[in-house]
Amino acid sequence: MERQTRQRKAIRGALHQAGRPLSPTEIHALSRTRSRGLGMATVYRSIRLMVESGELVAVELPGEPPRYEAAGKHHHHHFHCRSCRRVYEVEGCPDDIDSLVPTGFSLEDHEVVLYGRCAACRR
Repeated sequence: MERQTRQRKAIRGALHQAGRPLSPTEIHALSRTRSRGLGMATVYRSIRLMVESGELVAVELPGEPPRYEAAGKHHHHHFHCRSCRRVYEVEGCPDDIDSLVPTGFSLEDHEVVLYGRCAACRR
């Protein structure tokens, strides 16, 4: 059984507070308010252990470092702001996704990423 350290508790709290996938740097910044003295090496080590245990999943976008979110969420997609580089969860899924699959192919999974500017960056 995995130990429940204060560092991992702080990381869980940071992800919950943000409500969106976070980079290790963002996790570090938000977690430090919950766990004083938390270093980047500990953040990376904790993320690795939390991914290995199935608690976190990586959100990987082309040309970007991975971000992390809690595992076990319902099916969703992501919006990537080109100005601030933040990634947000998007609810819903296109109904006609199967119509995009070439004839004779079998769809096993998909990921939709929308790109643009978030509400804060549009101001």
